[in-house]
Amino acid sequence: MAEESSIENKRKISDLSLSEINGTVEVPTGKGFWRTLLAYSGPGALVAVGYMDPGNWSTSITGGQNFQYMLMSVILLSSLVAMLLQYMAAKLGIVTQEDLAQAIRLRTDKKLAFILWIITELAIMATDIAEVIGAAIALYLLFNIPLLIAVFITVLDVLLLLLLAHIGFRKIEAIVVCLIFVILFVFVYQVALSNPTWSAIIASFVPISDVLQTSPAVNGMTPLAGSLGIIGATVMPHNLYLHSAISQSRKIDHANQDQVAAAVRFTMWDSNIQLGLAFVVNALLLVMGAAVFKTGAVQDPSFFGLYEALSNPDFMANSVLADLASKGVLATLFAVALLASGQNSTITGTLTGQVIMEGFIEMKLPLWARRLITRLIAIIPVVLSVMYTSQKGTVEEHIALNNLMNNSQVFLALALPFSIIPLLMITDAERDMGHRFKNTLIVKVLGWVSVIGLTVLNMLGLPDEILSFFGDNPTDGQISLAHVLVILTMAFILALLAWTIITLHKGNKALAK
Repeated sequence: MAEESSIENKRKISDLSLSEINGTVEVPTGKGFWRTLLAYSGPGALVAVGYMDPGNWSTSITGGQNFQYMLMSVILLSSLVAMLLQYMAAKLGIVTQEDLAQAIRLRTDKKLAFILWIITELAIMATDIAEVIGAAIALYLLFNIPLLIAVFITVLDVLLLLLLAHIGFRKIEAIVVCLIFVILFVFVYQVALSNPTWSAIIASFVPISDVLQTSPAVNGMTPLAGSLGIIGATVMPHNLYLHSAISQSRKIDHANQDQVAAAVRFTMWDSNIQLGLAFVVNALLLVMGAAVFKTGAVQDPSFFGLYEALSNPDFMANSVLADLASKGVLATLFAVALLASGQNSTITGTLTGQVIMEGFIEMKLPLWARRLITRLIAIIPVVLSVMYTSQKGTVEEHIALNNLMNNSQVFLALALPFSIIPLLMITDAERDMGHRFKNTLIVKVLGWVSVIGLTVLNMLGLPDEILSFFGDNPTDGQISLAHVLVILTMAFILALLAWTIITLHKGNKALAK
C-alpha cells in the first residue's frame, strides 16, 4: 500500500508536459480527412528533423563513400523501426497525457530515474555534437566565421527561434517544415544530376549479411560500425521523449474515446509522412556519397572536404555536375542545406532537453533559464570538441572531427534500448493505455524484436568501438585493457537493462492495483 500511495503522490504533482504549448492547437472535428490531417501536421516534422540532422549526413555520406550502396537496407530498416517507435511514443502522450520521461518517473524509483535521465542527457549531448558542429561548419563555409564563434552563434539563434513559442507553436512547426523542404530540394537536385546507378540502388534495399561484417575496415570504418552509426543517427532516443510531449499540443477532449482515437490516427499519419521524407533524404545522402564523386577522389570525407569537392569540377561524376561545381552552385547549396539541418535539429534538441529535465527530475525553472541551462549543458562537449579538433588546415584534423560525429551516433545506438524498453512496457500495459489503445500483438512483437536486435548489434560492435580509442596500431597491453573494458561495459549495459525491466514491471503492477 505504501508503494501504491507513493506512486499516486508522484502522479498528483506531475504537471502537463511542455505546459506552455500543451493543448493549445485547435483541431477540427467532423471535417474531411485532409483538413483534419493538416491540423494535426507539425509534430511529425519536428520529430523528423532528428532523422535528417548532420549526424545522419555524416554517417550516410561516409557509408556511401566507403561501401557504395551496401548500407541502404540499414537506412530502410532503421526508418521502418523509427515509424513504429514514434507511433508508440505519440500514442503514449495522447492517451496517458504524460510524456515518456514523466511516465518512467512515475513507475521507477528516484535512483533509476536519475540514471536514465543522465543517459538521455548524454544522448542529447551526443546529438548536439553533430548538430551544432554541422551548423557551425556551414556558417564557416558560407561566411568564413571562425568555427568556435559559429558554435555560439547557433546557440543564440536557436534561443531566438524558440521565442516564437510565445507567439504560437504552429509558427515553429511551419519554419521547420520549410527548412525540411530546403534540404530535400538540395539533395534531390544534386543526386538527380549525378546520374547514379538506379538498378543497384533498388537492389540494395534487400538486406544482406555483409552489413554485419566487422572487417575489412575502409577509411577506419567497418560495415558493422557504419550500420550502427546509421542506426544511432536514424532512430534517436531523444525523439521518443519529444514526440510523446509535442503530440499533446493538439486540443482534444480526453473523455471522448473517439476523439482520442482520431488524434492517435492522424498523429500517426503525420509522423509516417514526415519520416518517409526523412528516409528519402537519408537515402539521397548515401547515394550522394556513393555516386556524386568519382571513386577515391575525395580524400577528406568531412564536411570541409565535401564542400571543397563540390567546388572542384575535376571531382564530379559527369559534365553537368562539373559545370555547376565550377560556378560554386553545388557547394553553396550543400552548405545552405547543412545550416538548415543543424538549425532545425537544435530547435528540437532544446525542446527535448526541457522535456526530460522536467519529466525525470522535476526541475522547475523560468522558461528562458530552463532552455538556456539545457543548451549550455549540452554545448560543453561541443565547444571542447571544436577547440580540440577544428583547427583550420589539415585533412587529419577534419577527419578527426568527422569521426567524432560518427562515433557520437554510435553512442546513440547504445543509449537507445534504455528508451525503447520503457516505451514498450508502458504502451503494452492495458492499465495505462486501456484495451483500445494498448499495443496490438504485432506491434508488441515487432517492438521487442527491434530492441533485442539492436542490443545484440550493440554487443557485436562494442569491441571494435572501444578498441578504436587506442588508435590504429594498439599495443598488446592496450588490447588487453580494451577486452576488460568491453566485458565491463557489456555487464553494465545488461545489468542496467535488467534493472529497468524489473523496476518498470513492479511499477506497472503497483499502478494497476
